[in-house]
Amino acid sequence: MVKKLSLSGAGAIGIFDSGYGGLTVLSGIKQVMPEYDYIYLGDNARAPYGSRSFESVYEFTLEAVEWFFTQGCHLVILACNTASAKALRTIQQVNLPAIDPHKRVLGVIRPTVECLTGLSQTNHIGVLGTEGTIQSQSYEIEINKLHPALTVTGEACPMWVPLVENREFDKPGADYFVKQHIDRLLTKDPLIDTLLLGCTHYPLLLPVINRFLPAHMKVISQGSYVANSLKDYLHRHPEMAERCTKNGTVRYFTTESPKKFKQQASLFLNEAVDAERTTLTRK
Repeated sequence: MVKKLSLSGAGAIGIFDSGYGGLTVLSGIKQVMPEYDYIYLGDNARAPYGSRSFESVYEFTLEAVEWFFTQGCHLVILACNTASAKALRTIQQVNLPAIDPHKRVLGVIRPTVECLTGLSQTNHIGVLGTEGTIQSQSYEIEINKLHPALTVTGEACPMWVPLVENREFDKPGADYFVKQHIDRLLTKDPLIDTLLLGCTHYPLLLPVINRFLPAHMKVISQGSYVANSLKDYLHRHPEMAERCTKNGTVRYFTTESPKKFKQQASLFLNEAVDAERTTLTRK
């Protein structure tokens, strides 16, 4: 049974992902802001979100956001590119004003895009992501808003998340699927010199990715950029910082098996964690 916290006082920062990849974002945030309290929730029972419809991802993500609010969180980070692409805007514009206009839900796409200034010499950017993220064109939309001079090309990599979660990311079989999608992306646009990893699982494939990239290619992973963006956000919004507790703790929750979560989490965090099981339903 999950103990619910008071909605009136300060609470932990919520970090949500459909699976385990968001742990790479949590790790980056903890390094930058270790003093805060965090609650991580993985909707592992329904993962992956990448191939699900917009409607399903929105519904699942809203359930998670409402769950965080019952745990006393005032600030929730969608550490999931698919959820950020398919659900964030509707939750921010439609649901939050009705639930509580003082609470906030932030994503990972905008902070990642903000870091692009001056990185590309050719003004050609490649994005690797899940089917859902690439189909949504969320990166193209955000990049065009902030960096209209950049040309953006996306490539969906549906096998990459299973490779990571089945612990095949450092096996020979991973080489085939990684090289396949990098070759496809560079065939679409040979001028790409900067590559965004638009999925929080993909940093675990980085050693393989680097083997098949040209030497001049820059690769952007999200963890540190999201962390620094969150730190800046809290600096600019001290009223929200005051609503986030600071005891340096982390609690982990999963909608599937806590034992499996603990095993998989070690891939992303390089440390042992305890997890609790919870369920997600709409109010």
